[in-house]
Amino acid sequence: MPTYRYKAIAGDGESVTGAIQAESQAAALRMLDEQSLFPVTVEEGGGAQATVIAGRKRKVKLRHQTGFYNQLADLLRAGVPLLRSLDVLGRQKTSAVLSEVLRDVREDVAAGQTLADAMAKHPNAFADLHVTMIRAGETGGFLEDVLARIAIFAERQNELRSKIIGSMIYPCILVGAGTAVVTLLMVFVVPELRKNLRPETFNALSYVVFGISDFLGAYYPVLFVGLLLIIAGLYAYKQTESGKYAFARAQLKAPLIGSIVKMVAICRFCRILGTLLANGVPILQALDISKASAGNIELSDRIGEAAESVQKGETLSKPLSKSGIFPPDIVDMMAVAEESNTLDQVLVQIAETNESRTGRLVDVAVRILEPILLLIMAVFVLCIALALLVPILTMSRGAMQR
Repeated sequence: MPTYRYKAIAGDGESVTGAIQAESQAAALRMLDEQSLFPVTVEEGGGAQATVIAGRKRKVKLRHQTGFYNQLADLLRAGVPLLRSLDVLGRQKTSAVLSEVLRDVREDVAAGQTLADAMAKHPNAFADLHVTMIRAGETGGFLEDVLARIAIFAERQNELRSKIIGSMIYPCILVGAGTAVVTLLMVFVVPELRKNLRPETFNALSYVVFGISDFLGAYYPVLFVGLLLIIAGLYAYKQTESGKYAFARAQLKAPLIGSIVKMVAICRFCRILGTLLANGVPILQALDISKASAGNIELSDRIGEAAESVQKGETLSKPLSKSGIFPPDIVDMMAVAEESNTLDQVLVQIAETNESRTGRLVDVAVRILEPILLLIMAVFVLCIALALLVPILTMSRGAMQR
C-alpha cells in the first residue's frame, strides 16, 4: 500500500504535516477529512522513503535509545505534551539517525497514530519489545513509568553485552596474533634455516616441524581457500533449520562458554518477561515476546512449550523444570513466586542476581582462557625452537670435536 506525505490545516488553524498509508490519493484525502484536517498538499512516496532510510536501513545505538527513553519520560512527567516532547527530542544533535526517526514518529503521531504504532514503523530504531511495552503503557495510562523501565532495562542489557565483548577482545587478539606468528615462522623462517642444517642432525621433532612447514609452504593458498569454503559452508548450514538447532545446542553445551551463553539467554528471558508482566502485558503475549528475544532457538522452543502448558492452565515453572536448561534454583524461585503472585518482581530479581554472577563467571573464564592460550602458543614456539636448535647444537658440537 503506498504512503502519502501531506500538509494540512487542523480545525484550530494549526499547520500539520505527516504521512499516511492509503490505496490511492483519493482514499488519503478521505482519511484526512475523517480526521478533520483540510489538506493543502498530498504527495505519494515521501513518507515511505523516509521510513526506509531512517528505520529499516540504519540502526540507532542502544545508548542513544536509552537516552531518548529517559528524556521522553522526564518531559512527559513534567507535563510537556507528547508532540512537543517529540519535537524537542527530534531537534537534538546527539544522533542524526535518531533525530530523523523521531521527526517521522512525530509526524505520524500528529496524524493520529499512537506512539507505539508510529515507532513500530522503524524496527531497527526501536525493538519490538520496547514497542509492545509502550503500547501497554499507552493503553494502561502509565507511559512515563514504562519509558523509565525500558531505559533501565536497555542500560542493563547494554552493560552486560559490553562486559562480555570487552572481556573477549584480548583473547581474540591473542589467538589472532599467535596464529599469525606461528604461520609466518613455519612458512618463511623455518624453510630458510633448514637450508643450513644437515639431514643427519634432524630429530623426530625436526621431521614433524619440517613436514608441516613443507605442507604449509606448498599448499597455504589452497588451505586458505579451503578455510574460507568451510566457514561459508558452516554459515550456510547455520541458516538451515537443522543448522540453527545444531549451533544452538553446541552453544549451550560448549565447555566454559556454554554456561555463560545459557545464563545470558536465561537472564535476558527473565528480565524481559518480568518487565512485560510488570507493565500489564498478559502472560501468554509476554511469553511469546520473551521467547523471541531469548537469542537461542533451543531455549525459545522450551519457552514455547511452557507457554502451551500455561495456556492449558498449568504453572510456568513446571515445564521449564522439565526442559533441563533452566537451573533448579531459578525454577524453584519461579515456583515460589507463582504461589505468592509476585512473578514479575521475582523474575527481574533473578535477572539482576544472575547477571552479576554471569559477569563474574566471564571474568573467571577469561582469566582461565588467557594462560591456556599463552601456554598453547608457548608449546608451538618451543616445538619449533627444539626442531631447529637441536640440529644446530649437534652440528656445533661436531665442529668443535673436529
